[in-house]
Amino acid sequence: MDRTCEERSAEDKSDEEDSDSTEVPARIRETPEDIVLEAPASGLAFHPARDLLAVGDVDGDVFVFSYSCQEGETKELWSSGHHLKSCRDVAFSEDGQKLVTVSKDKAIHFLDVEQGRLERRISKAHGSPINSLLLVDKNVLATGDDTGGIRLWDQRKEGPLMDMRQHEEYIADMALDPDKKLLLTASGDGCLGVFNIKRRRFELLSESQSGDLTSVTIMKCGRKVACGSSEGTIYLFNWNGFGATSDRFALRAESIDCMVPVTDSLLCTGSTDGVIRAVNILPNRVVGSVGQHACEPVEELALSHCGRFLASSGHDQCIKFWDMAQLRALVVDDYRRRKKKGGPLRALSSKAWSTDDFFAGLKEKEEEEEKEKEESEDNSD
Repeated sequence: MDRTCEERSAEDKSDEEDSDSTEVPARIRETPEDIVLEAPASGLAFHPARDLLAVGDVDGDVFVFSYSCQEGETKELWSSGHHLKSCRDVAFSEDGQKLVTVSKDKAIHFLDVEQGRLERRISKAHGSPINSLLLVDKNVLATGDDTGGIRLWDQRKEGPLMDMRQHEEYIADMALDPDKKLLLTASGDGCLGVFNIKRRRFELLSESQSGDLTSVTIMKCGRKVACGSSEGTIYLFNWNGFGATSDRFALRAESIDCMVPVTDSLLCTGSTDGVIRAVNILPNRVVGSVGQHACEPVEELALSHCGRFLASSGHDQCIKFWDMAQLRALVVDDYRRRKKKGGPLRALSSKAWSTDDFFAGLKEKEEEEEKEKEESEDNSD
């Protein structure tokens, strides 16, 4: 049986304590080491049971890494270059034996997790580049493309089970209710879409919101649906009240490019400003900063199978890991009494900076670059 990442970390520490005094013990880190890629990652997914992370990048390459808190033990296991264009999303099957990937080349690939062998390819699965992917169960998956098309697939059959085109813009993200009946879609047309995949029919589109809807997730024990937008606002919908928003609140962020639930009330957002924010839903509060990609937009977020680590990818071509322990222990009511309106974001992990430190660092860097530029101009004169 596979061990969880918490159990493995505890065993690593025990091994370190029991090691011979003459040997130099391996350093145990709070989080796995950063992974540096040759191109920005556009898709991230954790294995459902093992300490594995799948990554798809803008060059079309797919990687699977094993990760560990033991220094030097985070390693690439294999890579695949079968996609002809950018790999935009990746997902592990329920049993963890297959990895499914979708691409700008309009293809869906099914890969063996152990060796990275391509087992099946659906070429020209859409008429437009595929942008999003969601696995419904061990056989069925949903895909969304750049022109608003949504297709449902059964791996045991040829051709799509369902082909819908109600959205007018790209499908940015998808979510599924616990009963696996309703598929929710966030689109660049600003609408939340609802599709009944059991009956294979379209239900409704919400009112169009200001800006693109970039992400969607189900919160509060299925009572609320949260959507992130390109304008930095989170829109909330009541379950079975998808036509219009029940609430909304704006973050101090340029945009919300990705979003992942951490608990039933807490989620993390990635933004163009490089900050990963922790947000509580009802009461609606930005409770702090989990981490950051300095000067670079955050492209993707994923939560590990044990819930201990959050992985993030940015335009800096790095995959970073963040410890979720402090965030999970946070009591939102206590935080609200202490927080000053308009103050800096609280750092919620040892590697996170407060926003004061973060933007002060950026300002200092800009001032240094400006000073060097002025000195260079003076020397040229």
